[in-house]
Amino acid sequence: MKTKQIGRFALFVGVLAACSVQAFAQTEKLTATILHLDSAFWKAYNNCDTAHFKDFLTDDVEFYHDKGGVTLDAKSLIESLNKNICGNVNSRLRREAVAGTVKVYPMQNGNEVYGAIISGEHNFYITEKGKPEYHSGTANFAQLWLLKNGEWKMARILSYNHHPPEYVNTRKQIELPVKKLDRLTGTYKSAQFGTVIVIRQNKILVLTAGKDNFMLYPQTDTSFFVKDRDLVFQFAGDANGKPLKIIVKENNAVADELIFEK
Repeated sequence: MKTKQIGRFALFVGVLAACSVQAFAQTEKLTATILHLDSAFWKAYNNCDTAHFKDFLTDDVEFYHDKGGVTLDAKSLIESLNKNICGNVNSRLRREAVAGTVKVYPMQNGNEVYGAIISGEHNFYITEKGKPEYHSGTANFAQLWLLKNGEWKMARILSYNHHPPEYVNTRKQIELPVKKLDRLTGTYKSAQFGTVIVIRQNKILVLTAGKDNFMLYPQTDTSFFVKDRDLVFQFAGDANGKPLKIIVKENNAVADELIFEK
């Protein structure tokens, strides 16, 4: 009797093991399928191949963006991409997944797989005409893929937690004589912000443009930086040291030019 019970138990364990192996293989196959489709979708996105987008979307797809609101149906989503992200010939956006964050989760009704969710984090990079590419932001994403009539299509898209990339300052502050700092103060004119005021505050300069104040820390006699973003202010002057203008660089590209007035 005991021998029969042991035999039945071993058979039961063997069946469970076989089922587990089969389930694991199915999950692996599903994951590979969704990752492949995800890669193809984002390749089309990065190339602004909006004519190819329809292949990935259900007609009634819903797109939820924490900054841009809700877009309903594939036609509206494609039109929005054509008008905004892909509509500016002087700027291109590139998306890249954060390594190690992308996961695929099967969606089942009993033993039948009807869909999958893929989620993770991704970074966005912008290339403007004549300027180097820079990291513009980071966000989370989640997409629901549904399997209908043997085809996988995205039915729901969530894009959320958009925030600027974390900036780590590596520039070193030096100390300048007060007279050198005072020589750079005054009123400047900006095409973007109008009147810009530069004053000295102890051993640094403070630049006010509209409602924004920037604390400028010296790294050379004429070059100043802010600590919370990749922003450098380069003062240019005449032979006597009188300021003529400030060249503003963000992400190593010229962002503005401030002309000295008084």
